[in-house]
Amino acid sequence: LGSPVAGVAADEIIDGTSALEEIKRRYIGDPAFSNFPRKFKTALTGHPSHDVSPETNDIAFVGTVHPEHGPGFDVWVGGGLSTNPMLAQKLGVWVPLDEVPDVWEGVASIFRDYGYRRLRSRARLKFLVADWGVERFREVLETEYLKRQLVSCESPASPVGHRDHIGVHDQTDGRKYVGVAPTAGRVSGTLLVGLADAMERHGVEGARLTPYQKIVLIGVPADAVDALLDDLDELGLSGRPSGWRRNTMACTGIEFCKLAIVDTKDRARDLIAELEQRFPDLDALVPDGITVNVNGCPNACARTQVADIGLKGQLVMHEGQQVEGFQVHLGGATGLQANFGRKLRAHKVTSAGLGDYVATLVVNYLADRTGTEESFTTWVARADEELLKGDKTLEPAS
Repeated sequence: LGSPVAGVAADEIIDGTSALEEIKRRYIGDPAFSNFPRKFKTALTGHPSHDVSPETNDIAFVGTVHPEHGPGFDVWVGGGLSTNPMLAQKLGVWVPLDEVPDVWEGVASIFRDYGYRRLRSRARLKFLVADWGVERFREVLETEYLKRQLVSCESPASPVGHRDHIGVHDQTDGRKYVGVAPTAGRVSGTLLVGLADAMERHGVEGARLTPYQKIVLIGVPADAVDALLDDLDELGLSGRPSGWRRNTMACTGIEFCKLAIVDTKDRARDLIAELEQRFPDLDALVPDGITVNVNGCPNACARTQVADIGLKGQLVMHEGQQVEGFQVHLGGATGLQANFGRKLRAHKVTSAGLGDYVATLVVNYLADRTGTEESFTTWVARADEELLKGDKTLEPAS
């Protein structure tokens, strides 16, 4: 997984595209790594927003700057979610661009040689990193596989705010790139044809997809931006979306996934519409918005545990019957406040009651937060359970 703005963003630290291409050329299909599990996730970004969710991948290369050597990459290992979530641990190193594939091979080889491959429930790098610790992991990587010491470098600061590239941003060549938000990550063939027509009409170079279910249009002529944004609004691909539309993600759900237990896409779309109506001014009150990640099962493809409001699909009892519903995780985050959401004991929400529950939660947050600077994540960590469960509703903040 690479940065969707690699090679074009004006504020990019380093373009790692060539390293990803070399990893693919050397190792994808190599019999030496043929016994890997169905997931071994690699991410690389040279953008300061850390736009590939490096905290939740098996191995991530994150752009950094060494005071003497210049731009390169730190290495993070052992991230992953699902039923045993763990955040990646940072090696605190500086790796030059041309050495990234060698380091990838070393990390992958450690998993192959030492990882718990015989145990399906523990066949992820995160369990080995958790048992070894990051110091031993780095030592084994250097002594047994790279045969040299890595350059130490303080890990880059974690960003605050969005990673999805929504809106209009500068490219290195004077043109712009524009990030747009499909509702709950769902697009149709008709919508994509409309997008292609708009891109052709305004001289847009190309389109890329992001790990946050967004689309980034690259190579937009500066004088075409406003007209393009108007056309995109008409298509339903807004570059100026509401906070709810921007910050709500949903996995495929029961519609197309055999593992899912509940519907996600339609429920997320309905939730967005309901919350936009109930809280039309939320963007002014909470500029970064409140993230909502909707998942159809425990596997966390929509990264349930690192959202402000994470919803894990399951069947729940309501009035003596099993109905679609969600277990609730609150206050998760990546970046500066990286942590996993707080699970509320024995608290489930029916799918039908989701809008009322989230609305109550937002009202309680706005009424109870300590000033406008207190984030949802910080509030959740200290708030009373009755406010988080929606058992008590405070008077709306004035």
